[in-house]
Order: sequence, then structure tokens, then C-alpha cells
Amino acid sequence: MTADWVLAGGLMLACAGPAGAQDVLAGREKAQHCSLCHGELGLAVAPNAPNLAGENAAYVAAQLKAFRDGAREHHQMTIIASGLSDGDIADLAAWFAAISVKATAPDLD
Repeated sequence: MTADWVLAGGLMLACAGPAGAQDVLAGREKAQHCSLCHGELGLAVAPNAPNLAGENAAYVAAQLKAFRDGAREHHQMTIIASGLSDGDIADLAAWFAAISVKATAPDLD
């Protein structure tokens, strides 16, 4: 493993929250409240909601914290995120990151 990968892995863990705080099963339960817009498996059903399935846990956590703390504004997400603890955010981020997504390039021939 190269030093770059070790550093990147360490940064991702640091951003995701305290070690052991992420609970995928708890995240799945908490994500039921997200499914109206983001879909049951993180594939958006609302036209203005992003897909969260397979998204990097550190990214999801950072965005939820930004909504919660007012650094990022969106009427619905600010209200929803305002009630989330760091543990809730870590669990949700772990759940969405754990969902496997397969991308297929279009056949252009």
C-alpha cells in the first residue's frame, strides 16, 4: 500500500466520525425517513434530489453536517439535518456508502 493510499484512508476515516461510530444497520433504519426523496436504496425518486447510493461516506457526512450547521442551505435538508447527531450522520453515511451501484456505459455503436 502506498503512502498516498494510507493517507487517503486515514482522512476518510477522520471525516466519517469516531472509529466504530458507523452502524450500517442503524443507518438503514434512519434512512427510512430519507426514502421519500432519495429512494429506499438511495436512488432518488424526487426529480430534484440526488442519488446517495454508493456515495463516499465522508462526502455524505460532510454534506449532512453542512446542512445541519448552516454552511449549506436547502429548506427541507436544513430542517431534516438539524435534528441529526454526529452518530446519526455517521450511520446514514455508512448505509448509503454500503449500497453497491453498478455503472454501465451506453452502447454508442
